[in-house]
Order: sequence, then C-alpha cells, then structure tokens
Amino acid sequence: MMQGERGAPDRRLNDAMVPEAVAEYKRVLKAALDVRPSGCRQKLASAIGRNPSFVSQITNPAYPVPIPAPHVDKIIEVCHLTDEEREAFLTAYARAHPRKARHFAASPTQAARRLTLDVPDFGSDAANARFDDALEAFVRQLIGLVGDGSQAS
Repeated sequence: MMQGERGAPDRRLNDAMVPEAVAEYKRVLKAALDVRPSGCRQKLASAIGRNPSFVSQITNPAYPVPIPAPHVDKIIEVCHLTDEEREAFLTAYARAHPRKARHFAASPTQAARRLTLDVPDFGSDAANARFDDALEAFVRQLIGLVGDGSQAS
C-alpha cells in the first residue's frame, strides 16, 4: 500500500480499486447529463457547492477524480436520473467504491420521510454548503447503522 502524508496509508487508493471502475460510473453520469438541459451542470455545481470545473472533472471519464460520496445523492436528485440511469450509476459506483456504496438506497422507491430542521446560517454559501454536506453525510451514516439492524415490527 502506498504511503500518504506522515507515513500513513493513503486510503484514497483503496477507494477507487480500479481506475476503469471510476470511469464507468462517470460514463453513465456523462451520458445522462448529455441529454439534460444545458443548465444542468451549472445547477449541479451550485447544489454541491463547487465550481463548474469540478463538475467537469467528476463527469469526465478521462479524469481519475472520483465523485465524493457526499455528493452522490445530490447528483441523483439534481440530475433527475431515471430509474435505469440511477441503477447503472449506483452499480458502477459500488464497484469502484465498495465501502461507500452501502450508504446509498438500493432502490429509488425506498420509503422515505421528510424531516425539517432549523439550522444556523453561517453567513456564506461555502460555509452553509460545508455544514449541509456534513449533515447529509451524518444522516447517511445513521441510516447505515439503523438499517443494518433488524426491523422493528
């Protein structure tokens, strides 16, 4: 295993087992975006709190930059992926990032409920986006923990 800073194992290398697996889910996403209205990439950049060049990198199969797990649900939502596109994307994402894939719903029809929270405004779009991303990641972790247990009747 390669070493990262300070001699620690570089875990990023384990997340993308095979560069082709990353390119595979990027091809699925790129194909979906290619048939969406022209403003979809900009809308996606705004939704994930990143600039359009980042969206270009994470949707281009030629670039090895993986899509961060906290952005997957937002990408599916903003890009309005069809059930078939969603399934193909998540299947390919799971092959590339097997440890992260368990945090995403297996089915777009999975029962859900909405919970509304009042949270502070941190005074900047970037700070608010970081908070929102952290909260979404936390909720996905909780779902994974609760979902792994047996269902109460």
